[in-house]
Amino acid sequence: MPLNLLLLDPTEVVSGEVTLTGRRAEHLLQVLRVVPGDTVRVGVIRGKLGNGRVLAIEGGEVRLAVTIERQPICDLQVELILALPRPIMLQRILKQATVLGVRRFHLIRSRRVEKSFFHSPVLAPEKIRSILVDGMEQAMDTWLPEVTIHHQFKPFIEDVLPTLSGQGLIAHPDGAGTLAGSPVSGDASQRLLLAVGPEGGWSDHELQSFTERGFYGFTMGRRILHVDTAVVSLLAQLQLLYDLRKR
Repeated sequence: MPLNLLLLDPTEVVSGEVTLTGRRAEHLLQVLRVVPGDTVRVGVIRGKLGNGRVLAIEGGEVRLAVTIERQPICDLQVELILALPRPIMLQRILKQATVLGVRRFHLIRSRRVEKSFFHSPVLAPEKIRSILVDGMEQAMDTWLPEVTIHHQFKPFIEDVLPTLSGQGLIAHPDGAGTLAGSPVSGDASQRLLLAVGPEGGWSDHELQSFTERGFYGFTMGRRILHVDTAVVSLLAQLQLLYDLRKR
């Protein structure tokens, strides 16, 4: 897949230079067809953006001189609380939500989530990281989201949720409000906690647990969407709403 941004681990850059092999070098050589003197876009994971100038190509290695100078911009701060979906759907959501700027994921158990989902190889740390990096490369962002897995609903609601900061929003087909009526301020300092349920929706108890803790409940309309479609749609609408209300 194309790399819109060449991501570097901070430990790879030594004295302003980095030597690349493997997938990234192959992309530079076979897709971009770089030669010495060419420049490419680079970014340091959890760091800044910049440029890499090709110094030398030796065999399958590419050596770059790296200049890092710009901070990536992400003014909409969203943490996604997601009832763990089917593994194939989770992969799509993790990547697309990273592309759309989600800063942190909480994968939680709800009544309609199958236990077997928590044993999926997709939840292996190295697999999650590779999916997130794909999203970062696509979006040209250096923020590596944190992914936390919560195996039980009650401990998450009672112990974890109170430690999270931000305005809560919960999507549900029978929600009383609309996203347009939500308390999204357009203030860059506002953090949002977006809760999206499983295919069958949140149970009444789960919905009440969130609303009792200040979450604003809203509906996306009469149509029932797949979770991956709903997440992408919600994040896009939140960004639009934020932009319209930006202060």
